[in-house]
Amino acid sequence: MMRAFITLALFFLISCTFEKNDQVPTEEVPNLKNYKDLTALFEVWRSFENPPLLEGAPDYRAETFKKRNAQFISLQNKLISIDTLGWPIEYQVDWHLIWAEMNGYDFNQRILKPWARDPAFYVTLWLERSDVPGHEGPTHHKILDLWTYHFPLNKEERARIMNELKVIPAINRQAEKNLTGNAKDLWITGIKDIRTQSAELSNMLNLNSVQNDSELVAIINEAILSTDQLVEWLEEKAVSKTGPSGIGKESYNWYQQNVHLVPLTWEDEVMILKRELARAWTALKLEEHRNRDLPPLSAADSPKAYKEKARASAKNLMTFLEENEILTVKDYFSPALNKHLGAYVPEATRNFFMIGAHYDPRPLYSHFYHWFELAIMDRHPPKSPLRQGPLLYNIFDSRNEGTATAVEEMFMQAGLYDQSPRVREIVYIMIAQRAARGLGSLYAHANEMTMEEAGSIHSEFTPRGWMKTEKELLIFEQHLYLRQPGYGSSYITGKYLLEQTFADYAKMKSSQENGFVLRDFFDELNTIGSVPISLTRWEMTGLKPILNKSKNMF
Repeated sequence: MMRAFITLALFFLISCTFEKNDQVPTEEVPNLKNYKDLTALFEVWRSFENPPLLEGAPDYRAETFKKRNAQFISLQNKLISIDTLGWPIEYQVDWHLIWAEMNGYDFNQRILKPWARDPAFYVTLWLERSDVPGHEGPTHHKILDLWTYHFPLNKEERARIMNELKVIPAINRQAEKNLTGNAKDLWITGIKDIRTQSAELSNMLNLNSVQNDSELVAIINEAILSTDQLVEWLEEKAVSKTGPSGIGKESYNWYQQNVHLVPLTWEDEVMILKRELARAWTALKLEEHRNRDLPPLSAADSPKAYKEKARASAKNLMTFLEENEILTVKDYFSPALNKHLGAYVPEATRNFFMIGAHYDPRPLYSHFYHWFELAIMDRHPPKSPLRQGPLLYNIFDSRNEGTATAVEEMFMQAGLYDQSPRVREIVYIMIAQRAARGLGSLYAHANEMTMEEAGSIHSEFTPRGWMKTEKELLIFEQHLYLRQPGYGSSYITGKYLLEQTFADYAKMKSSQENGFVLRDFFDELNTIGSVPISLTRWEMTGLKPILNKSKNMF
């Protein structure tokens, strides 16, 4: 036991290592020309990162990556050559964002290779906007976001969707040549995603004005045929796939520290998630004991009952945030949340999140802080051109998923459920579920478990059996986390890093004249934008993370 405490203490010291960096006032920035050079390099980098086309689809052939490697190295060298000494912290953070993205490109072409290992990479059609800045997991560069269209289509939108649909046959043909990997779990589960695309394309034929457009119908049918042929090919090859799908601990550590800028190792993350899982279970049982004489929560039992509960819960959450000065509530926050209140689901088919939402949706709506962040990005994006859109390679995960998870408990501790204490139980159930699923994903990436075995941890350690009611969510989540290293653990590790930032910020402000103000913390967090928590902490406190600025992976 003493050894465990010593290990934890050492970890805390390591994770809190920093350098104090005095910020130069923006109006006195030296070498401003070099920052302009940085933003110019960002534009060149993003243009390069978008691959050339082959038959109208992004070209992911091995020979294409090889031909472009010298240009990539040149871009890396240009970034490294920029002298950031004396820059304000926000500009140095921008430098690190490009550095992280370049590391992500390097990692993808060396290790992850989704175009060669991951059939789901070739999904083109996406029906809904993600609740984080970019789509979760690796996607190709010419996806079709159906949610950006309004039917019936006008002339311009019709031309756009036809061009985007034409990518599907071309990218599917390329998939049959590029997919040479042996990752069994990724391959088998990815087939389901491709098959789903075929069904969703078929549903497009029923959209307003589509069925009467013979040219558009023909293009959709060609996309359906191509997708079905890809499914057939994948199923034929599936029997030969026998290899692991995880990237291994060494690659995982490099990726987290140099791409997602999470200053933790695989072992650190396992320890944090185990601790959080134990804490959540303990807190849940204590809450249940404290509430033992209170009536149980009642679930909405009809569409009308759910709608009434959802509207009242959303209103209560927004009122609480504003009246208790948790953060500055913009006039567009409520409309952003109200678009995602969900709908009634029969009890037999409710997944984990819908079970909780039918009892009380406020814990889930707290996690929907995501939609506030996206509304801010849409209407009042950060000044920096590097932060106005999503970072590549899901680098935003620790910030967005970590914050959304952290505020579930922060809002609770600030008093959201003082009048309905049994709802606190749902919060701890949600924390336990995220810790359990993250643990499973860590073991899968270490190749110590298959995806199915990782899912068993996810299912067995979620309280009340709430992950055993509907298997599709379990498969979706573990598949995503196997495809995108670090995403499964980011909810809890990002929560930990945000709480560390909160503590450092509070300590710093408490020693100043005006003291700590909770609303200022969240407002500043929102202003900085969706950058990794380690960089957010640097901007908010001046505590510079120690990052291993290695240009090459190993």
